[in-house]
Amino acid sequence: MELPIRLSQDSREPIYHQIEHQLKALIAGGNLRAGTSLPSIRSLSKDLEVSVITTRRAYQNLEAQGFIKTLQGKGTFVAEIEDSLKKQVKESTVRNTLERAVETALSYEYTASQVEELFQEIMNNHRKEKGD
Repeated sequence: MELPIRLSQDSREPIYHQIEHQLKALIAGGNLRAGTSLPSIRSLSKDLEVSVITTRRAYQNLEAQGFIKTLQGKGTFVAEIEDSLKKQVKESTVRNTLERAVETALSYEYTASQVEELFQEIMNNHRKEKGD
């Protein structure tokens, strides 16, 4: 199974955090359901072209937080997580993404009203695509 994880070498966020956050988002968003088998640490490391240590750290953190579980001799699987935790992860992910977008806009000297206008335009385009 190849996971849709995209890493940014330009980001100030450590690679293992990027892996963690993206896996959390995939789990919270329902793209990876409870019981789904995950790639081995070595396999994911190879796919993402990162060290085994980096991937192991992400997996260990996710396991400590209850998002995944490792069964000796069987592999690593998505754990059953509470809906409240899914909601928390979704909100955190969206908030962080919007914060980065606002920071980028402000660094290009956009005003708050220009940022709001762009946001509304993007939302309207998505509504049209979905037929809302």
